Amino acid sequence: MSDRVLLSPFLFGVYVDDIAKLQNNRIGTFIILYANDVLLLARSVTTLQKLLSACEQEFESIDMAINIKKSSCLHIGAIRDKLCSSIHTLNGREFDWVNEVCYLGVHIVHFHKFTCSVDQAKWSFYRAANTIFAKVGRLASEEVMVQLLKQKCLPILLYALDVCNLNKRTMQSLDFTINRFFYEII
Repeated sequence: MSDRVLLSPFLFGVYVDDIAKLQNNRIGTFIILYANDVLLLARSVTTLQKLLSACEQEFESIDMAINIKKSSCLHIGAIRDKLCSSIHTLNGREFDWVNEVCYLGVHIVHFHKFTCSVDQAKWSFYRAANTIFAKVGRLASEEVMVQLLKQKCLPILLYALDVCNLNKRTMQSLDFTINRFFYEII
């Protein structure tokens, strides 16, 4: 095992530490930083615009910029279908409003409450399971196939689902995904 440590996530954290201090829980703004991914949360579009501007000014002070091509806005709430005001960078570039964002592998969707989509996870599970099945096929015993699926594919399907408030229908969908593939190999 190597004693080397990947320093870039740590250095980024130290470099952008002041950005996290811009959040204000009292007015409902939150900043989530992980590696080089930044998630801004606010209760209103106006508050989000102010938070974005403050973050952007802080980024400029450390010679960094927001990549508008990799950034977007998502509206969650009871009036989510109401047209939202535009969100702009300091130089006037407009963010797109989208129906789904992916943050650290979690697909968050446009809904009246915080909701995650599991469709991408199911697709990734099937892709990994089919890859294993194509390589090993009927050459391996059922026990070996089950172990391979448990060790290699289930983590793909279940990744980060603990942050999602899954309803009964979604849970049944995940259950069906697992059972369907296991049934097919046995």
